[in-house]
Amino acid sequence: MSATPDSTFTNPEQRIADLERQLAEREAELTQAREQQTATAEVLQVINASPGDLAPVFDAMLEKAMRLCAAAFGIMNTYDGERFQTVVSYGVPPGLEELLLTSAAPQPGPGSPPMRIVGGEDVVHIDDLAVSEAYRDPRGRAMVELGGARSYVTVSLRKDRQLLGTIAAYRREVQPFTDKQIALLQNFAAQAVIAIENARLLGELRERTRDLEESLEHQTATSNVLQVISRSTFDLQPVLTTLVETAAKLCSADMAFILRRDGDVYRAGASVGFSPEYTAFLDENAHHVDRGSITGRVALERRTVHVADVAADPEYTHTASITLSGQRTALGVPLMREDQPIGVIVLARRRVEPFADQQIELVRTFADQAVIAIENARLLDELRQRTEEVSELNRGLEARVAEQVDELGRVGRLKRFLAPQLAELIVSHGDEKILESHRREVVVVFCDLRGYTAFTETAEPEEVLDFLREYHGLSPNSRGRSTSSPVTGSWCSSTIRCLAPTLPSVRSRWRWRCARRRAT
Repeated sequence: MSATPDSTFTNPEQRIADLERQLAEREAELTQAREQQTATAEVLQVINASPGDLAPVFDAMLEKAMRLCAAAFGIMNTYDGERFQTVVSYGVPPGLEELLLTSAAPQPGPGSPPMRIVGGEDVVHIDDLAVSEAYRDPRGRAMVELGGARSYVTVSLRKDRQLLGTIAAYRREVQPFTDKQIALLQNFAAQAVIAIENARLLGELRERTRDLEESLEHQTATSNVLQVISRSTFDLQPVLTTLVETAAKLCSADMAFILRRDGDVYRAGASVGFSPEYTAFLDENAHHVDRGSITGRVALERRTVHVADVAADPEYTHTASITLSGQRTALGVPLMREDQPIGVIVLARRRVEPFADQQIELVRTFADQAVIAIENARLLDELRQRTEEVSELNRGLEARVAEQVDELGRVGRLKRFLAPQLAELIVSHGDEKILESHRREVVVVFCDLRGYTAFTETAEPEEVLDFLREYHGLSPNSRGRSTSSPVTGSWCSSTIRCLAPTLPSVRSRWRWRCARRRAT
């Protein structure tokens, strides 16, 4: 049955009151929505203004969440997979806050609200903690007794189903939170997850950037050292000095030095950062292979040695490095060639601060470069010595060849004017003193061949020469020392024996041979 026109205006005062109430509710809802939007915008501004820094973000977020949810105090915890850790609080009483921020803070027990969140729940809402099962848990009891908490709600912070933490709101009176308030708290939890993820990504980006910068710096330093090695082919000192300076700079070391092996001891090759007194001490005193020093220990063990505090090492007896240079933390890396130590590079700090693994690897790289430089210098020095030896041998060979050429030339010149036997006799004496004028008694015999003139007038020149050669070949040198001239056919001899028996036979054979030639 529809209302009559008169019933529409029945009790208008009630109608106006209802409308005013509805308007007030709408205005309250609108105001609340505006506050929520404003709070969300402010939190986002804090997130943008504090990239990577979560503390101001969590402070602003928790303060606005507690105010909008009408909570007395609130707590934000992070979860690492095993323990909850309070990172920020708002309005927490001092006694409770001091307990929560210490390492002795009680961890939630089984069945407690935080452990229910760990179990998979996203929201745990308790009307009155004092009369709930949560009160039996030490953490819940502390909230009630030290903080006066009664109504309680906690929501999870999750990223891809992984629990990152919780946000909890407390009231000191029994007044359960509304669904809108719980939803608002979840909205802040989502913003907290975004802030945590942004901080993580930004931290990874910064770390990656820092690693790339360090890698670039290390590569640049390595390149510079290699350039020094290539330029200083024979001078090793600039290379070693550049190595220790670069290693000390990149590894934040106060001092560094390289020692080279000299027989059974190690002597300083290059250093940086040490006091003048200790540098003079190193120049005068060699390191022995024993455990009393970093250098000796590295050479003995043939591996990297890292001592956090040499002053507290009972085996360390090289106290001059402590008293003269203030050395505390020390790192030694061997210079190895063919499994044998040829030196040691040592980095040290005047404070107790161990070197990072990345720095140790970098020093190993510099040690390899030092080995390359030392080996290059050694090979170049050997090559230079070999080159000098070969050059000296070449000069000696050239001198001997020149002497032989001169001697051959001298022999040739002598043979042009003297008999070959006489030229060889002069050369065999090694000098020409034999040609110098001197007095000596000699006997000279001139012999003439009968019929030789008539023979030469009728014979051909070749026949005459052949005859003379044959005649001289039949001359019995065994009968007496003699020298002959193939041209004149005369002899000079200290003793001339009768050659007459040989001449008729030679002449007869030669006439017979010439007759045969003419007949043919």
